[in-house]
Amino acid sequence: MPVKPYEIDTLIDEAAIAARVSALAAEIDAAFADTGKLVLVGLLRGSFIFIADLARKLTVPVEIDFMEVSSYGDATTSSRDVRILKDLRGDIAGRDVLIVEDIIDTGHTLASVERLLRARAPARLEIIALLDKPARRETEVSARWIGFEIPDAFVVGYGIDYAQANRNLPHIGAVRFTAAS
Repeated sequence: MPVKPYEIDTLIDEAAIAARVSALAAEIDAAFADTGKLVLVGLLRGSFIFIADLARKLTVPVEIDFMEVSSYGDATTSSRDVRILKDLRGDIAGRDVLIVEDIIDTGHTLASVERLLRARAPARLEIIALLDKPARRETEVSARWIGFEIPDAFVVGYGIDYAQANRNLPHIGAVRFTAAS
C-alpha cells in the first residue's frame, strides 16, 4: 500500500507527555507498592518509548518483557485481524503484570492480548495506555490508567508510526493527509 502524502500537526507536546508519564508512574508506584516485582509488558512496536520513560520513573522493582502484535500493518485503520508476532519470554503465572500500550483504538488488539495473558494466570493484570481514542471503540477494554484521551485522528510520534515513519518524534502529532503533488 503506497504511503499517502501528509503533514503532522502537534496534538500533545513533549512537556505535556513528560508531565503525564511522571504522574502516571506515581499512581502505579502507589498501586503496586506491595508487589515483589512488577512485570511491564510492552506491546511493540508503538509502546517502546512510553515503556522506557515509564520504567525510568517507577520506583517499584520492575522486569520488562515485550509482545509484538499487529492489526495495522502499514494502513491507517485496524484490520481487526490480531496477529502475535512475538510472545513473552518469561512466565507471568502468579506475577503482577502491567500491559503497556501506546493507543487504544478499536480495542481489538488489546482485548486479544488481555485474554491471552489472563489465561496465563497472573496474580494481577492491569492495563495502561498512553492514548485512548474512545470514538473508535468496537470492543470493550478497560485500562486502569490512561495518559490522554484524544479525538478520532490518526496519530504518530512518541513511538507511534505511519508506515514505520515518525516514531522518533518527541510529541504526538495528528496526521493530516494532503493532496498529491
